[in-house]
Amino acid sequence: MNEIVPTFSIITVTYNAAATIEATLLSVRQQTYRHFEHLIIDGASKDNTLYIIYKYKDDTIKVFSEPDKGLYDAMNKGIRMASCDYLCFLNAGDTFHEVDTLEKIANTISTTPHGLPSILYGETAIVNAERQFLHMRRHKAPDVLTWKSFQQGMLVCHQAFLVKRTLAEPYNLQYKYSSDFDWCIRMMKKADVISNTHLILIDYLDEGMTTRHHKESLIERLRIMAKHYGWCKTLIMHLWFAIRLLR
Repeated sequence: MNEIVPTFSIITVTYNAAATIEATLLSVRQQTYRHFEHLIIDGASKDNTLYIIYKYKDDTIKVFSEPDKGLYDAMNKGIRMASCDYLCFLNAGDTFHEVDTLEKIANTISTTPHGLPSILYGETAIVNAERQFLHMRRHKAPDVLTWKSFQQGMLVCHQAFLVKRTLAEPYNLQYKYSSDFDWCIRMMKKADVISNTHLILIDYLDEGMTTRHHKESLIERLRIMAKHYGWCKTLIMHLWFAIRLLR
């Protein structure tokens, strides 16, 4: 292992997540690399979520439970409470790909003239509820990532996109469904060094082809792309997406 000892704030937002939270807690607990904190930001769950969390609670886990204004408001709380070098948002039901994933990430890090790299990223595997591998995420992470890369869509899963805490800004709460897309672009615009770990970082829990608010999410993404890349480029890219889909 190199001499750099980066630390990680793993942030998990929960609300009535009793069916999925245990796998996430176990994954974090089993990591061979112990330089992390696990922040559970709960929205005052009414099921057994908190009971399960406290069953696994140790010195690395900090639990905050109170009503919030939605997912991104809770994630902003996590940013404010974090104290480590990197932020890693791990949803309830999602897990690290291997027990030594954090250790492998740490071993890829080299210091730059600006210190630690601004952003670390990698690949995402899709798994079912039994944690069985289904397939890799449809978008493959590019070898070289810049803020302009997301003109092609969200090429890196949010959970596999780790941002230096000192770089991080709050999520924009005007976006209810796709604020992570906007946030990632904004963070890349600010970044000095974006480092590809060349690792599979996350096992993402497959929730099926359709999700709630899918249409609203797509509309928000269009607005976000237009804000960062301009309407002309955005419309041309979406026309190309449509042609490619028809082919």
